[in-house]
Formats: sequence, structure tokens, C-alpha cells
Amino acid sequence: MKILVIGASGRVGTDLVEQLLADDHQVIGTTRQDKKLFDNDNYRQLDLDITAEKDAIAEQIEQDIDAVYFVAGSGGKDVLEVDLHGAVKTMQAVEDKGIKRYIMLSTVFSLDTSKWDTPGIADLKEYYICKHYADQWLVNDSTLDYTIVQAGALKERAGTGNITINDDNAGENAIADVAATLTAVLGANNTIKKVFSLHNGETTINEAIATL
Repeated sequence: MKILVIGASGRVGTDLVEQLLADDHQVIGTTRQDKKLFDNDNYRQLDLDITAEKDAIAEQIEQDIDAVYFVAGSGGKDVLEVDLHGAVKTMQAVEDKGIKRYIMLSTVFSLDTSKWDTPGIADLKEYYICKHYADQWLVNDSTLDYTIVQAGALKERAGTGNITINDDNAGENAIADVAATLTAVLGANNTIKKVFSLHNGETTINEAIATL
């Protein structure tokens, strides 16, 4: 497949691109960095500014893309421009190009506001508001074949290949396991039009995804 990864230089984006390349996909990664991120013949790079106008974003997206990942994040800066408005503009641009498959990395409980007073989430309220409405737009206002993957806290540690999905705990995730889950979702048609949360657990990623 030919895949666009929006946010290829991020913590999850880096692992995601590596796994997609290992599976022999053609990957176009977006980053504002000048240096090429991956030395691979199947990788190309795009300086895509998601704070630009929607039409300017669409002009840079190739027509024959098979799937788009949104794994970009503001890191707490310009949350409205990046995590909300930027995300929605990429959805609109992808629709304009006739691309259907769109996989969003979101955050645990983004659509469940009743959980937002819990420790760790209350301090990220602006970010959660942005992710909430971006995810709402994707579900309710787009025609995309979306999957929203809601990850708990991201941790720099070795992946286990095992996750738990859709329970009531925010939990933690090895970054490699989030990337592996995003990769597995690509070929799992049962995840289309689905939203699910995950954290490290006891079930293999493919087995967990098969239950959706």
C-alpha cells in the first residue's frame, strides 16, 4: 500500500513508519524537519504544514494514497491549531482527494467526558477538548473509513506485543505496542468505523483487534 503518515517524526510516528516499511509498504512521512528521517527506498518525506489552509494541505496529498495515519501532536503547544483544527483539515483534505481510509491516534477517554476529572487527565483538559471534538468530527461529520485508536499514557520502554482493549482503566502503553496496533489495524476491516482504547495487557495485538 501507499500510506501517508502525518506526524512521522513523533514518538509513535517513528515506530509506525519503521513497522510499515518492514511490511514493504510505500510510506510518505510528514515532518517539518529538513533531514530525511528514514534511509529506505520505500520512504519519501513531505513538509506538510497542517496549520495551513485546507486547500493547501490537499494540494500536497497525492491522489493515489491508500491510507492515511494521523499521529501528529502539538506537544501542548498550539493545541487548537494542531490537535483540533489541523486534524480536521487533514480529514477534509483527504476526503477532497477521494481517499477513504483514515486511522487516527487519539487519547484514552477522548469521547467519554465523564472520565475527565480523573488524575492525569484533568491537567490536560485543553488537549482533551481538542481531541474530543476532532474525534467527534471524524465520526459524525466525515465519510471516511475511520478507525480511532485511543491510547493511554505513552512510555519509552520495550514493547510486549500484548494489549488490553476497551476497559475502564487509562493504563500505560509501550510506544512500540501502540505503533504495532496501528499497523495491525490497517489490514483489519473489522476496525473500520470503530473506536477503541488500549493499554498494555495480556492479549496479543492481533487477537485483541479480532474481537472488535
